[in-house]
This record gives sequence, C-alpha cells and structure tokens, in this order.
Amino acid sequence: MFTFPIPAVRKVVERGIADAAANGGFRNPYYGTRPGEGERPGLWLVGDKGVYIMSNGKLAEGSRALVVYSEQCHPNSDIDLWDYKRRHFGGDDGIEFIEAERVIPLFDRNMRATHLNVELTDTEIGLSLITR
Repeated sequence: MFTFPIPAVRKVVERGIADAAANGGFRNPYYGTRPGEGERPGLWLVGDKGVYIMSNGKLAEGSRALVVYSEQCHPNSDIDLWDYKRRHFGGDDGIEFIEAERVIPLFDRNMRATHLNVELTDTEIGLSLITR
C-alpha cells in the first residue's frame, strides 16, 4: 500500500491539467504502445527508485513533471524501500495510470479524509481514503 496526502494528489492532477493546456495535451504513460490510453486528466503511479505519483501533462522544453513520493517508499526514508517496492509494486520499474475522474470525486465526497491509499493487486488498483 502507498499513501499520499490528498492536497498533494490534487496538486499533481492540477499541474497535469495546466501542463496539458499549455503544451498540447497529455503524455501517454505507455510510451505510445497503447495510443490514446491514459492521455487524459489523471496521474501516473510510478515504481522506480521508490514509488511516486507524477503529473501527466505534456511538458515544455526543459521543465519537469510534479512528483510526490509515497510515505512508505521515499528514497530518503528509513525503511528498506527496495523490499517494500518489490512486495507492493513489483520488482520491475513501471507506470500505472489513475484517472482524475476516479480520484477527485472520491476526495470531494469525503472532505474529512486526509490521505489517499493506493493498493495494487495483479488485476486492479484499489483506492481508499484515511483520516489522520
């Protein structure tokens, strides 16, 4: 399971939308192997050195996407992030697209929630909210 503060998730989605408006659309998270899939408002859940979410709008030359690391799998954390990533994301690097239309209404219906939990299985991405 990976946890992200809701205000940070909202900023990632908003940044992706702003970048897309300014630079001609959304990036394809699947490197063009699935044309049109994931090229809409949302965020990318990325497993790399740690696990993070990132904005998905096309970027201006020299700019970078907004990145927010999960609380459990940040490169500067104390835990063994490689083992945690391998157990909960998989051993390989990868990207999963999560639609904005899936997360934003969830946040708007649960105004007291403070964090988004993302849980991956072999077949789906589970989303839940918690309050701290």
